[in-house]
Amino acid sequence: MGYSFILLAGGESSRFKSNLPKPYHKIAGKTLIEISIDKIKQFKQFKKIIIVYNKKHLKYLKKINLKNVIIICGGSTRERSTYNALSYLQKQKGIKKVLIHDAARPNFSKNLIKKICVESKKNLVVIPVLELQDSLKERNKKNKFKNLKRNNFFLTQTPQCFNIKEIFNLHKKNKGTHADDDLSLIESNNKIKFINGEKKNFKITNTDDLDLLKDICKSNLKIGIGFDVHRLVKGRKLFLGGVKIPSSVGTLGHSDGDPVLHAIIDAILGACQMGDIGEKFSNKNKRFKDISSSKLIKVVIDQIKNKNYEINNLDVNIITETPKINKFKNKIIKNISRLCKIPVECINIKAKTTEKLGVIGREEAIASEVIISVIKYD
Repeated sequence: MGYSFILLAGGESSRFKSNLPKPYHKIAGKTLIEISIDKIKQFKQFKKIIIVYNKKHLKYLKKINLKNVIIICGGSTRERSTYNALSYLQKQKGIKKVLIHDAARPNFSKNLIKKICVESKKNLVVIPVLELQDSLKERNKKNKFKNLKRNNFFLTQTPQCFNIKEIFNLHKKNKGTHADDDLSLIESNNKIKFINGEKKNFKITNTDDLDLLKDICKSNLKIGIGFDVHRLVKGRKLFLGGVKIPSSVGTLGHSDGDPVLHAIIDAILGACQMGDIGEKFSNKNKRFKDISSSKLIKVVIDQIKNKNYEINNLDVNIITETPKINKFKNKIIKNISRLCKIPVECINIKAKTTEKLGVIGREEAIASEVIISVIKYD
């Protein structure tokens, strides 16, 4: 069964009170849009992913490096924005189901998506909900209130899952409405399957909500340390951070001997409690003989993303007397950014020496040490 995903980011963010539109605020170097999209891309059943944007915010969207994502301009209301996306999707072959989600809810878990997809196989509509826990009051125009039975009420969340043809026809029929969510258009309760939502899947409405999400992420922050050293010899190439450095000597190693990438890999594995580089890429394995360390770090990045980790920041020391690397720092940062899939502003590199002391001081070796922080989103 083919699934599609619509991420609605076409609102005005009027209640958010910020010059930067809400979907483009960052947590751990990633916008709210990217946090949601990166999770969905881990599910192979989603054949089409659509972002609906506000045309006033296009300049912000263009700054995001989105691949294999369709962007569609939204309308003046949530309903219009959803209709624009559905109009495109219902023409695509093999798409039977659609999940419609608000960009202001980036903190859903992959388990929630799994539950929605499972339930959608035998139900036309699947909606995550939360029961009310606080007392519920109703206030009238005279400022008097009465108690309401909270058991009669519940809160709906997104993503909400629908049969694509049915929800498209309902939107087409209800043009001009101001529905709070797509469930509001469903006419028969018999078609709906309610499942347990998630408290952490709250909607970011104001800056206090964003601060709360940042605090949640900080509670999932972990630190890792990495270190690597290689002997410098003639007849070998020198790679630092995946960048080939002009040098009369290179690093001796089973792989290409890149001390920067090796230290980064160890720091990542340490922070995510996944062992060390020697366990994962043994120097006794012929497969890794002279292999590019860029290939090794790509494997590790894919593995940590599958565990819902994202790199928050990297601080790198490159310790060497020769060659001098200051003029290569920006190139190395850009390449690490590409390999680790994080913004350049999350990476810092410092060139250090040992003041002519030891094997490094004698220009016989080069070392790198790294401190990394990662955030677990789920």
